[in-house]
Amino acid sequence: MPGRPSLAGRCLRGSRRTGGMGGGGSALRVCADHRGGINWLSLSPDGRRLLTGSEDGTARLWSTADGQCCALLQGHESYVTFCHLEDEAAFTCSADCTIRKWDVRTGQCLQVFRGHTSIVNRILVADNQLFSGSYDRTARAWSVDKGQVSQEFRGHRNCVLTLAYSAPWDLPGAPCAEEAGGLLVTGSTDGTARVWQVAGGGCWQTLRGHTGAVLCLVLDTPSHTAFTGSTDATIRAWDILSGEQLRVFREHQGPVICLELVNRHVYSGSADRTVKCWLADTGERVRTFAAHGHSVSALKYHAGTLFTGSGDARARAFDAESGALQRVFRGHAFVINCIQENSKVTELGTGIP
Repeated sequence: MPGRPSLAGRCLRGSRRTGGMGGGGSALRVCADHRGGINWLSLSPDGRRLLTGSEDGTARLWSTADGQCCALLQGHESYVTFCHLEDEAAFTCSADCTIRKWDVRTGQCLQVFRGHTSIVNRILVADNQLFSGSYDRTARAWSVDKGQVSQEFRGHRNCVLTLAYSAPWDLPGAPCAEEAGGLLVTGSTDGTARVWQVAGGGCWQTLRGHTGAVLCLVLDTPSHTAFTGSTDATIRAWDILSGEQLRVFREHQGPVICLELVNRHVYSGSADRTVKCWLADTGERVRTFAAHGHSVSALKYHAGTLFTGSGDARARAFDAESGALQRVFRGHAFVINCIQENSKVTELGTGIP
């Protein structure tokens, strides 16, 4: 797209540094063919391919082995907001109000999902279904194979920003689970999260309590608990079956932008330039990760290391147990929107703030 600076996704070393603190990380490969910022990236389940979605209106498939572009996915009429990669298919959504499914071998568009009337900003593929959230205030469920809407979820009074799904078998004993066909949880700028019955499209619970937009959410299916982060600087825990607010996590001094749930710990990244670690079951704050020069926009936990991405264009690796800064990754020019990890490398995506 004209006027957009050329930015790159980078493949960076994700291994733990053995000596000193705060050392630099080195780029293994730079994937630099996009002509605009990278808004999201997704690794294939086998870790061999990387999918990037860009401000330039395209998505690209890359080999993680050598950083070469394998396929250019063209067809969207505006910027790509989000993407998801599986072994056989890639999915992208866009400000052009559509979602597209692509063949990862040929780069051909297999299906265009039409129905949303504004920007589609998030998609989720699970249980042979595609879920989407949009600025048109709705979420939708689609048949992955046919590209047709199977359910529409209406009730939010503003944009739907984030999604999570729980399959029926993840909710054993829940009276609503079987007939509901699973539960979809959505977060919105209207300050609420909603729990929907996928089969019927009905709103099962409305989770009220935030006083600002819900920017992020994660779901702990075994305990049927949702954790939501908001511009009101709090994280809240909810029972998605009863709708009860279980806990409020207070200490951040700015909007909560991203969440990661690992080993009964909740990690939260905020505009206050910190990450905090909380006990999921009690809400107790156990650790604060500082050292960021701007908002924390991305989180990824792997094997005892917490990776963070920030508006200061740097990624950082912290020891998750002690909070010690292990490594700083430099090289990007703009905010880091997304971090994906496999056993060999950590993938970072940058975009325009």
